Amino acid sequence: MRWYLYIAMILFAPLVVYAQEERDETDRLFTINTPITINLEEEEELPEGVRKKKKKRKRNTFYGIKTKKGFTRSGFGDGVTLELFYFLKEPQPIDNTIRDIYWYDYKRRMIRKGDNYNPEDGALLHGPYKKIQNNIVLDSGVFYVGKKHGTWMYHDRNDVLVDKEKYYLGWPRESMVRYYDRERTKMKEIIPIEFGEREGYYYYFFANGKIAVRGEYRWGERVGDWTEYYPTGVRKKIIRYSKDPFSDDSPVTFREWNRRGRMVYDYTRARR
Repeated sequence: MRWYLYIAMILFAPLVVYAQEERDETDRLFTINTPITINLEEEEELPEGVRKKKKKRKRNTFYGIKTKKGFTRSGFGDGVTLELFYFLKEPQPIDNTIRDIYWYDYKRRMIRKGDNYNPEDGALLHGPYKKIQNNIVLDSGVFYVGKKHGTWMYHDRNDVLVDKEKYYLGWPRESMVRYYDRERTKMKEIIPIEFGEREGYYYYFFANGKIAVRGEYRWGERVGDWTEYYPTGVRKKIIRYSKDPFSDDSPVTFREWNRRGRMVYDYTRARR
């Protein structure tokens, strides 16, 4: 009898190990490892022996999306600063998981950033960007539908490189991602990381794709309102942190709702 048990253990041990590895795989963190460089002249692969005709890229078109060319001018004398950029002709939905969305404000005639973009007020930046002063390119990079993408370079007024950043569709290149599946198609968690610190919007998702938890990090600390949700998308709880990442104030449970969306707790009323 012991001999049969020994044989069975040998046969099934690899299956147990594989199952354990499969479970562990979904708990691993990965960096956003999609290619970081952006090719504004998308190339096609051709069969061997077929010569490729040089295509002329359509004017003001990047990644197949039509744009308009724009610029801003500010300052006086030697301090005049020019910003050269492109913005979308037609409005497109923004990615609400990205904290910093860049857009051109029609009325103010300036570039703004934030998650308060309204298509009626301006247009998302898309394509190459340059900030120039005294013929020196201070900042340069590429936007993709309002998000920083690829390598961004920053120079001082003496044309000395002072910083370089890498992004993938708005996320800092160091950001970490966890998936539900081995194929990495169903995102489970994304942790925004910049210069080694947690910085930006954090998200945790249910297996059905809906948001489970969302909040913001600044300087490695949780700030503002962190919201939890039910799998149906209904809000469950808001935990309020200080807006100052260096504050010693303790977080409080601000509000809670039941599964039907009815509020069952309100911190402001409880204090009365």
